Amino acid sequence: MLLCGPSGSGKSLLAARSGLPVLRLDDFYKEGTDPTLPLVAGSSDIDWDHPGSWDADTAVAAITELCRTGRTVVPVYDIALSARTGEESVDIGRTPLFIAEGVFAAEIVTRCRDLGVLADALCLSRGPLTTFRRRFLRDLKEGRKSAPFLLRRGWRLMRQERSIVARQTALGAHACDRDEAMGRLAAAAAGRCATTRTPA
Repeated sequence: MLLCGPSGSGKSLLAARSGLPVLRLDDFYKEGTDPTLPLVAGSSDIDWDHPGSWDADTAVAAITELCRTGRTVVPVYDIALSARTGEESVDIGRTPLFIAEGVFAAEIVTRCRDLGVLADALCLSRGPLTTFRRRFLRDLKEGRKSAPFLLRRGWRLMRQERSIVARQTALGAHACDRDEAMGRLAAAAAGRCATTRTPA
């Protein structure tokens, strides 16, 4: 199950409440020293909301391995440092379904579907103002970046939120609120319990 949505839309909270194993796709961000990182137009800020800041190939490989073997090794990423600080093992055993959640999950919908490991793809949306407030308070509390950076990023993302959701749905994710997402998660889990492969 792929779960995407704008930053601050509540993906991590929903995934945690689902009771399903979770693969954090944000751990596949590129490191801050990577020369391929995109910049915000007209600025020296790294555009961490651009798909080019994320390692899609490694994320898909991890999802595929989890589906095939029930375990994989993933990077541990520190957002405040913009760096990978180690690795950790993810083991979901024989669980029939897991959630792979992150802002770029929609970017790999087609690849996961073609590989036969996709159960569903959801785009969580809460509205620009709600998302802005929640994202800023969370990021400030966790010290993810400096306050001026977070304000610049938050304002930009608030103005772009509708287009972000439109892009993610165009890539194959279903836009929904929290209640509908929980219903679709439950339906996917019930419908996949008898399968031999573990879909994301």
